[in-house]
Amino acid sequence: MSAAALPASVDAMLELLSSRGYLAERALATVTYLSLRMGRPLFLEGEAGVGKTEIAKVLSAALGRKLIRLQCYEGLDVASAVYEWNSAAQMIAIRLAEAGGEVDRDQLSSDIFADRYLIKRPLLQALEPDVAGAPVLLIDELDRADEAFEAYLLEILSDFQVTIPEFGTVKAPHPPIVIITSNRTREIHDALKRRCLYHWVDYPSAERELAIVKTRLPGISQRLSQQIVRFVQALRDQDFYKSPGVAETLDWATALTELDARSLNAEVVGDTLGALLKYQDDIARMQGDALNKVIKDATSET
Repeated sequence: MSAAALPASVDAMLELLSSRGYLAERALATVTYLSLRMGRPLFLEGEAGVGKTEIAKVLSAALGRKLIRLQCYEGLDVASAVYEWNSAAQMIAIRLAEAGGEVDRDQLSSDIFADRYLIKRPLLQALEPDVAGAPVLLIDELDRADEAFEAYLLEILSDFQVTIPEFGTVKAPHPPIVIITSNRTREIHDALKRRCLYHWVDYPSAERELAIVKTRLPGISQRLSQQIVRFVQALRDQDFYKSPGVAETLDWATALTELDARSLNAEVVGDTLGALLKYQDDIARMQGDALNKVIKDATSET
């Protein structure tokens, strides 16, 4: 698969994203376009399920670039994210050298810290040359990682290089396209944000969300898709522990079409509410009169 040329304008970026079913607002398309043209990482914050991760997948597919994903979690370290040495293979090499007779320790030390013994993890893989063009590096949910790992990223995001004490500095011949996401469960340090272009990805308007549903589920009826979007938009006005994102809207719409639902009613909504709300306390609040009111408003023809 050959790499496609980078978009030449914001309008071209909007067209590229929409060609893969991602209906972005113009502000998001603009900052994504600038990120590509300026070679700067793009830092996306927002609630879970609003499409932050998806944009990296779409860029990878649309531009014909490899997608390298680093899923962050508490305790993530350099050995899991960047590199580690293949100690078992190194030990075998040492034993073989010793068995062969006189050992030049300086030469042996140089040999066992060669590229062939280096196990490359996502961040180091993203710095390697690729005939299809620099890859898309997705550093997903950075807020889940520790602050120490966040600090480690500063060299990579500034200079697109990694320093390995025993090996040297590995620098990307062409900087990868870097997308960093955060659900803002904690604040990310300013030092990292300064190295990126920033955008807050919000919930879409009703009009955009309706367009997203119809794009992703072309067979869904106009009536049901409108009711779904009205219902979800109303839920986001509630004081829930976790409001449904666009991902949940699409899951719910898919579930309703699988059930051959033609319109929302208390029974079908009650049976499928777990596709939208992921906490029992939130589901418990949407029962009885509260649920019926939202359904009534969503199914109103006015």
